[in-house]
Amino acid sequence: MLTLTVQPTRGVFLMSTDGVDLKKRRTLTAATSVVGAVGVGFFAVPFLKAWNPSEKAKAAGAPVEADIGKLEPGQMMRVKWRGKPVWIVHRTERNLADLSSMDSSLADPASDVPQQPEYCKNPTRSIKAPYLVAVGICTHLGCSPTYRPDIGAADMGGEAWKGGFFCPCHGSKFDLAGRVYSGMPAPTNLEIPPHQYLSDAVILVGEDGGAA
Repeated sequence: MLTLTVQPTRGVFLMSTDGVDLKKRRTLTAATSVVGAVGVGFFAVPFLKAWNPSEKAKAAGAPVEADIGKLEPGQMMRVKWRGKPVWIVHRTERNLADLSSMDSSLADPASDVPQQPEYCKNPTRSIKAPYLVAVGICTHLGCSPTYRPDIGAADMGGEAWKGGFFCPCHGSKFDLAGRVYSGMPAPTNLEIPPHQYLSDAVILVGEDGGAA
């Protein structure tokens, strides 16, 4: 039988253990402790998730990581940043060699219009020459051009076509550095977003890091 004793001078309630099954009490105490520990675990998961960028944060401009470790020469991958497609193209040695021969066909070959960070104002418009990182939106009316890496494609101008991007909406063409051809509806080169390399295989899109 459980007896409740009151000590008025201290206002403390004391419980007598007479008639209490101590073994049962220990079992109940242990069970309560386990439940408490599990509760902490469930609390920790959403707490840790709070550190990861939400979809809303990404749309607002949170940087996005892109793993290019398996991107082969000639291939392109896409990531989403600020609600816009960002292309990452692994250019071949032939692509890089062709870039320097195209100046006479381009509207802004030296990228004088500030459509790129200062560290990408170079002939390849990139931090590392093999990799182009560009916003995949035509600078004319905001369509998304098509990746056309096929050199010499008849429908793109034959031998004069060294690979690049074609906007089917109004016919604008860009080379594999995102530079617009002369006489196109698009007024400027494609935008190069701020980015940096976290490692040889990971690019962080949306945050400046400067030249490699």
